[in-house]
Amino acid sequence: MLKKPTILFAALAASVSLAACSTTTSASSDMGSTSTAGSSTPAPSPTPTPSPTPAPVMVGGAEMSPSMNIVENASKASNLTTLVSLVKAAGLVETLSGPGPFTVFAPTDAAFSRLPPGTVDTLEKPENMAALKKILTYHVVSGSYTTDQLKQMINQGGGTATLNTVEGGPLTLSLTNGNVTLTDTSGNKAYVSPTEQNVTQSNGMVQVINGVLVPKLSASASGSATGQ
Repeated sequence: MLKKPTILFAALAASVSLAACSTTTSASSDMGSTSTAGSSTPAPSPTPTPSPTPAPVMVGGAEMSPSMNIVENASKASNLTTLVSLVKAAGLVETLSGPGPFTVFAPTDAAFSRLPPGTVDTLEKPENMAALKKILTYHVVSGSYTTDQLKQMINQGGGTATLNTVEGGPLTLSLTNGNVTLTDTSGNKAYVSPTEQNVTQSNGMVQVINGVLVPKLSASASGSATGQ
């Protein structure tokens, strides 16, 4: 009589034990399935580091804006006042405000001050506009050139390169102690400023220089320009 309950309890215990094993196996299987699903979820992309904002280019103590044109930017520079005055006198504001692109080799006020006394005043006179235009457009070339591009041209030319100006005459390029040097048809030299170069404009590029370059002028134009 006692054997049947004993056998029954033993069978029940075995059944519970099997159920527990089944539950553990199922739970393990579910965890494994969850773990596998989790490992397939792509990791978030790293947040990109913003590029540093380049420092603004300063000319004559003023910040140059690449969204402004050559005349607008030059008008803000305290060391280009003579150039801007002459550009206005020559009627070249509209041209140098146009789409371009142009590269302007811009002489500083100090560069103009080294010309013979009275030269700038003489050039601003209406009767000398033709000579003034020739001198100013001799400092302008079509296209936008950085100093790296100019240096590449010089190196490819074996030490020199030539740029044809808007005036029509050539400028000879070379390097002096690593700085771009410009030589006019008379042998006068001007050097691109190491600190005021590659000034991007909406219509080209400005390279500030420390000298005034002079193209070939007719005898009458040369005499009137110098007040002789």
